[in-house]
Amino acid sequence: MISLTLAGKALWALLVVGWYLLRRPFDRRARRSRLTVDYRKGADTLRMIVSLTGLGIIPGIYIATGFPWFASYPAHPALLVFGIMAGIAALILFRLTHKALGKMWSVSLQLKQDHKLVTTGIYKRIRHPMYTAFWCLAVAQALLLPNYIAGFAGIVGFGYLFFSRVGPEEAMMREAFAEEYDVYRARTWRILPYLY
Repeated sequence: MISLTLAGKALWALLVVGWYLLRRPFDRRARRSRLTVDYRKGADTLRMIVSLTGLGIIPGIYIATGFPWFASYPAHPALLVFGIMAGIAALILFRLTHKALGKMWSVSLQLKQDHKLVTTGIYKRIRHPMYTAFWCLAVAQALLLPNYIAGFAGIVGFGYLFFSRVGPEEAMMREAFAEEYDVYRARTWRILPYLY
């Protein structure tokens, strides 16, 4: 019988593969678009490195080697079930956000030529559903990987990116779309309806 720890590791790996497969076509299209605003260099590159370390590198090392073994704890079936649910929610949100953004999507703080403010689909009520998806991914990682360091590295890594990037991103959107963004911002929630 497969151990719960091994099942959690396999499910996390499948989640990452699913995330990659969902994002890849949009990433290829986005690379072909001309940019009018690009804040990827500097602070945003550091944010993405920290997030990648927490959501990819540290858990990847744990899955491949078991390190840091000293921070492991016994896996529990309930954590696995909740981890699966958080992972499914993350993938659904990834799909909905990418579909709604279409050509406007980018991996960093960038605006495309003829960029339009997307306010439909999942963006109708939430301004940053992509961040909601990443929070779900980070929570899924914490639930699926029974290791205090590898499991929670995603929450720390993505948390750093989120809290240091969301303000500059909203300022960029405000500068680009002025009153249109103010009206949109006034009627939406940042990442969780009725909470935040």
